[in-house]
Amino acid sequence: MSHSQAQPASHSDTPGKHHWHRWKRPLTMLFFLALIVLFTMLAQRIEWNEVFDTLADFKVRTLIIASGVTLASFLVYACFDLIGRTYIRQNLTWRQILPVGIISYAFNLNLSAWVGGVAMRYRLYSRLGVSKGNIAKILGLSLATNWFGYMVIAGAVFSSGLMRMPPGWKVSSNALQDVGILLLLLSMGYLAACRYSRRRKWSVRGVDIILPSLRMAILQLALGALNWALMAAVIFTLLPSKLDYPPVLGVLLISAIAGVITHIPAGLGVLEAVFVALLQHEVSRGSLVAGLIAYRAIYFILPLLITVVMYLVVEAKAKSLRISKKPR
Repeated sequence: MSHSQAQPASHSDTPGKHHWHRWKRPLTMLFFLALIVLFTMLAQRIEWNEVFDTLADFKVRTLIIASGVTLASFLVYACFDLIGRTYIRQNLTWRQILPVGIISYAFNLNLSAWVGGVAMRYRLYSRLGVSKGNIAKILGLSLATNWFGYMVIAGAVFSSGLMRMPPGWKVSSNALQDVGILLLLLSMGYLAACRYSRRRKWSVRGVDIILPSLRMAILQLALGALNWALMAAVIFTLLPSKLDYPPVLGVLLISAIAGVITHIPAGLGVLEAVFVALLQHEVSRGSLVAGLIAYRAIYFILPLLITVVMYLVVEAKAKSLRISKKPR
């Protein structure tokens, strides 16, 4: 998405948006506090001895499988940027792009989208000679790939009825199915726009949005959905075997929205609260928490440690290049 002339401020200062901005922060804070209260109440009812025993009983084979699926997930996410390379039509090799995608994803997961998704991409792609406008296009396409992929897989899981809400919840399973149908319609609408829209370019607040081809849009939805499926597969591998995969995937998808609303880096506490709240009627709270702790270690912490080293290597190479180019 490339930058053009800014639009007049008067167009955005509508009464509806003014009221939304007024209530957005207090509503977010209330949601955040409700999750803290929920997680605190659940934490008090968890048998922590069971948590530690479950962690100690993990088989090496299970941890290796979870690590392998994590690697696959990171590679799939990095491929979002390969689509971006085609989108901006810049001559970059996959060996240049994949490290940027992997480093950005690890920092994004642990330190927020602004640090990983935005700042890290700008720094690393700038070193590869990519203009700011093209970096913005890659970032925008990556975001679209992630969330349209989310709509496809969440729509499929929710509308299928495979995800059942616990007894006594105000949000019924039928309401969840309706949400799923809506998400599928939105994702199909995106594909239809990419295929049939005669107008391919819009300017929104000074940013040009260009529709990709249908083929590229289908690839976006497939890769985005696959990454969410792999994330859930990592959790599924680490949770008790009596749980089925579709409910685990469904709970992950619900927790992702809760994490976006609260803006907490890594969704710390939010993921655990949602999983315990929605699955404690199926398995013990202690086994759930133990699996999620292992998930955080394998999917969040370990990749961050590896990518910090990768980033330092990239910076060292860039510094040595600058030194070698200095006139003597």
